[in-house]
Amino acid sequence: MTSPQWLNATLVASLIASAPTLARADAPVYTIVDLGVIGTLGASQAFNISPDGDTVAGRSLGSTGVASLWTGGGGLQALPNLAGRSFAVANAVNNAGVAVGTSSTTPFGSGPLPVLWQGGVVSALPLPAGQTAGRANDINGSGVAVGSVGGGVLERPVIYNGGSATLITAAAADGTVMRTAFGVNDAGWVAGNGSDPNNAAVNVGLVYDSNAGSLLNIGALPGANGALAFDIGNTGFVVGSSMLNQGAGLPFIWSPGAGMVGIPLPAGTSQGSARGVNAGGWAVGTASSAFAIPFLYDGVATYRLADLVPAGSGWDLSTNTSSSALGIADDGTIVGTAVLNGQVRAYAMFLSPVPEPASWALLGAGLGLLAAAVRRR
Repeated sequence: MTSPQWLNATLVASLIASAPTLARADAPVYTIVDLGVIGTLGASQAFNISPDGDTVAGRSLGSTGVASLWTGGGGLQALPNLAGRSFAVANAVNNAGVAVGTSSTTPFGSGPLPVLWQGGVVSALPLPAGQTAGRANDINGSGVAVGSVGGGVLERPVIYNGGSATLITAAAADGTVMRTAFGVNDAGWVAGNGSDPNNAAVNVGLVYDSNAGSLLNIGALPGANGALAFDIGNTGFVVGSSMLNQGAGLPFIWSPGAGMVGIPLPAGTSQGSARGVNAGGWAVGTASSAFAIPFLYDGVATYRLADLVPAGSGWDLSTNTSSSALGIADDGTIVGTAVLNGQVRAYAMFLSPVPEPASWALLGAGLGLLAAAVRRR
């Protein structure tokens, strides 16, 4: 098999060098915002955020399921659904505000059709010949979306581009083929999953280079034999969960240069999955013990989100089974679902900026003047 062209070391180094820098010497500090609900619907969920951090994709859910977008300037807005359908979810949105998702007949996704929202208008994405069901899971800056068509053992990955839908049919060196596509970045690299052709119990995490038409099995963590890949960032970082057969998984981050590396679990948890990653290699996901524990990994340490928000905020991110962290923007903004005063709500967590070196110098000078004044007393 021809190696994907994006494994070129020079290209990888260039991409990583251009990634936003979010390094901190201490634990990051966040504020948290309730993204609200549509109308009288009882709950809301956030599933992804645009790379620039401006727009959040999700839904409100009750007797109907209304897809939604949230922006800092416009707040929460309902998205229209296809005629005759009661449920829809926005799974992803790009920097231009173009969103993709799935329209269905039940809250559990029955009769799914892939949809795109642009300028407040919904349209059904095309399906390949012979297909009657599909989903759209992600969209990149060029408007190229990915997802899957069919279902069960017949599910197949698809790329939606303009008026066409193209199945991903490439095979990895071991014969594995992709079954569903979850993420796509601006370079056209697609993250998704398949199964071992020799052992259906083994999950295979995959990355497809749509430019070269090549598929790569990204491997597994030590002690495991499979993986699920859920997201890919614009510098090639991939995140997901690695497991032994169909057992409990552990979160990982993968890159072309370093391969697969385990993400440390937050304290008090025994399994987990990373679900979102940004260009700088920061990842978010959800671990669990008795409860769901959303976490942030900053490339060095793992933090429970519950420990990063102000005390007394009313948010429960650690003692329920509804909480999640599913998306992270390049500026560090995190989105997901948690419980606010007993209600399931979509949230956005905004990273407090690190003081610039000049600010540190001014702070140091100010403290020095204060110390001198105290000594003179």
